Amino acid sequence: MIAFQNVSKAYANNSIAIEDIDFKVTPGEFVSIVGKSGAGKSTLLRILIGEEKPSKGRVFFGAAEVNKLAPKELPRIRRQIGMIFQDFKLLDTKSAYENVAFALEVDGHAQDDIKDLATQVLDIVGLRDKRHNFPHELSGGEKQRVAIARAMVHRPAVLIADEPTGSLDRINADEIVKLLVKINELGTTVLLATHNDQVVNSLSRRVITMIDGRIVRDEAKGKYVLA
Repeated sequence: MIAFQNVSKAYANNSIAIEDIDFKVTPGEFVSIVGKSGAGKSTLLRILIGEEKPSKGRVFFGAAEVNKLAPKELPRIRRQIGMIFQDFKLLDTKSAYENVAFALEVDGHAQDDIKDLATQVLDIVGLRDKRHNFPHELSGGEKQRVAIARAMVHRPAVLIADEPTGSLDRINADEIVKLLVKINELGTTVLLATHNDQVVNSLSRRVITMIDGRIVRDEAKGKYVLA
């Protein structure tokens, strides 16, 4: 499903963000990509969705070589990838339901479909009773659940979570991770980029460890170890 083949990214000042990245992700996997801030995790994810192009190497999503796609072709790939972030990126003037529905509106869905799909994903993340609340009326964990619902409303094949627990306390972080596991068990491939060792060690899933832009370990049932 996803393949990085000897991928490197260097910037104009000759700083190297990632170097010789080589790995594959098969459908249905849950993969944690771990490392300290600056290890290259976010750069790797931006290259996967075509926000940046590698300086060297090839990146595949299914049969598509992402780094060779024209800008007008990228939306087709991105519709198959849901993304959530540490800072939620919710629209403050819209309710939880409206934040999720808006993702469908901009894609041209019919109103009946929008109502059904938005309600379904809010049920999945446990926020049906908070659907009319605005972001300022929600806790950090609830905001992240709305962000997850919005990311999942297109039923993507892959969910990318970039430091999704970074601004949450331990209890809310644990709940978000349980939700990601549930989504994975329903068939969605999950890529989790994090430097939260407690989150990773609780999963007992595949762990790719990055240090200074390189992959130093790739273990089927790994732990958060940076030494």
